[in-house]
Amino acid sequence: MENQVNKGVQYMLFASLLFAFMGAAAKELTDSMSSVEVVFFRNIFGVLFILISIYKSPLKQIGGKFWLLVFRGLAGFIALLFFFYNISQIPLGEAMTFSKTSTIFTAVLAYIFLKEKLGIKGWFGVFVGFIGIVFITEFDGSSLEKSDYLGILSGVGAALAYTSVRELRTYYDSRAIVLSFMTIGTIGPLLLMIIGSVYTNPNLDFMLGTFSMPKVDDWLYIILLGIFSTFAQIYMTKAYSFAKAGIIGTISYSNIIFSIILGLILGDNFPSISIVFGILLIVLSGFLVSSKKG
Repeated sequence: MENQVNKGVQYMLFASLLFAFMGAAAKELTDSMSSVEVVFFRNIFGVLFILISIYKSPLKQIGGKFWLLVFRGLAGFIALLFFFYNISQIPLGEAMTFSKTSTIFTAVLAYIFLKEKLGIKGWFGVFVGFIGIVFITEFDGSSLEKSDYLGILSGVGAALAYTSVRELRTYYDSRAIVLSFMTIGTIGPLLLMIIGSVYTNPNLDFMLGTFSMPKVDDWLYIILLGIFSTFAQIYMTKAYSFAKAGIIGTISYSNIIFSIILGLILGDNFPSISIVFGILLIVLSGFLVSSKKG
């Protein structure tokens, strides 16, 4: 039993490192193309991978929740769209921390819609998490930056996606659930780039962009983006099969540390004291909320 837990922890650490490398590859790509186009390339690689998997081993599922499946895909796509935009605008570690607020929002949504118990420790974790968000956004009572509210919305979007997965996994093969997200995440950017080619608005640069043919060097990062994201998903799934969700969820926060280190290597500024304190509070929040799951 102990060996299985250790293996789960090792898999999650590796997955977290791969997710950080995925973010770093995305950040490099946004220097020469829009974040919308990066989302397109990130997902099309995954679609091909999943389709090959389904071809080799057909889906086994009940089905019957098509619109919930579509909702999961849309929520995940929007979260990724905002997340990749933030990667292009703010330090990698901060963008990754915003995405990890999904744990806080998932706990609240699961309580509201799935009637999952949260408990005193869980609610305290949610409270600590929201205080952490205030610090990481350096909110002074006046207004938030675009990257701040998009970061928060990326966490909410991911939480909506994760909450719907809890219902969908009873009806669908996990590959079908991932495919719904990646298919919408491939078609969506194409539509947004078509709109972006005829209509421009600086305030909507997080969702409108034009297609630019990748340079020779970009193709290496595109391939790495696909490899890192695909194997990160695989090892994260393996991790959850070897150890309890509470343990793996806690270990997943190592992603933030890896992202800060990679961000510094890529030229990010070191986070301010306020942001570091906010990150620590969000990590603590994740520990508290995850611990209720054992």
